[in-house]
Amino acid sequence: MIFCIQLSVSAQKPRARDIGIPFEGVPGKYNAITDVKGVEVGFSTIIEGQGKNIIGKGPARTGVTAIFPRGQSSVPVYANWYTLNGNGEMTGTTWITESGFLETPILITNTNSVGVCRDAMLKWFVQKNWIKEEGWYTYPVVAETWDGVLNDIYGFHVKEANAFEALNTASSGPVKEGNVGGGTGMRCLGFKGGTGTASRVIKIKDSTYTLGVLVQSNFGNKHNLTIAGVPIGIELKDTLNSEIHKLAQTHAQEGDGSIIVVLATDAPLLPHQLKRIAQRIALGIGKVGGRGENGSGDIFIAFSTANPGAFNRQSVVNVKQFPNDQINPLFEATVQSVEEAIINAMVAADTMEGINGNKSYALPHDKVIELLRKYGRIK
Repeated sequence: MIFCIQLSVSAQKPRARDIGIPFEGVPGKYNAITDVKGVEVGFSTIIEGQGKNIIGKGPARTGVTAIFPRGQSSVPVYANWYTLNGNGEMTGTTWITESGFLETPILITNTNSVGVCRDAMLKWFVQKNWIKEEGWYTYPVVAETWDGVLNDIYGFHVKEANAFEALNTASSGPVKEGNVGGGTGMRCLGFKGGTGTASRVIKIKDSTYTLGVLVQSNFGNKHNLTIAGVPIGIELKDTLNSEIHKLAQTHAQEGDGSIIVVLATDAPLLPHQLKRIAQRIALGIGKVGGRGENGSGDIFIAFSTANPGAFNRQSVVNVKQFPNDQINPLFEATVQSVEEAIINAMVAADTMEGINGNKSYALPHDKVIELLRKYGRIK
């Protein structure tokens, strides 16, 4: 069966702040990437079958996530990207580097479904007449992380219809987290991972800006898991530790996986400044325990919704540029948002059993809070 994920406040699972985990910084209304005006997110989630992996039949634990920078507007945004470790894929990035613009929505899925999602986006453009230019060309941006421990990844369960569903259901407001969309079958830092989001509101002089991120979190060694500065992974080293030996038909090593991070802001940053922002995403990942391991594709993209008139094929345009000497608060907001989004993904994720009985366990909320108290991070 295929579940279409609806975005609603009532659908929200407990988040990291809800269970008492402390974070620095001021979040936006939804504490989500959609706090940046215009950004929309949609999902298609596939959860089907159980038991032995029969290629092509399942079990399937996968999906697609869609992010629109300007909602249903096809007006490009300034963008740039960065890779901490390149064992992964994000299509369309060479043109982003060359042109400075992101011209499409972003899709995130599993490793083996990048191609079908890329082609589906182009077909969706045609069906929707989304790019209203004669003779248009563009390069869809599709990223991935590997869900082959839980998902029949060589069964190719993500279809064109799933990419369409993610694109067609995109909306603003609260964003579902955990086992949803492209994050459905993902694992993170020894526990169940998936989709997470967070945001920060920053006041710089007389102006207020919003910065938000969405992560598809599937990386890291349990030993390195750190929450609010507390070595949770070391403290929980024996919790469910024997389960790693029960994983069948996988060559996954500790730390293998990947993380995709999409960052949005309404600050008027130019492409070279967005490169600087994208680089700081790695620091947020490092705070929770990411090390850019060999088997991890850690790829990030950042865009700005400011300067809506910047993209013009015919004329010279004037744009606003944020001053470099005032950019540090945006760097700080990036690190804070990424850190919280990853923990949000883990807090929201439920224990999931996938192919061949492989199981990824949810982060134990009660034990985490107990350890935060032990280390004096909360009372």
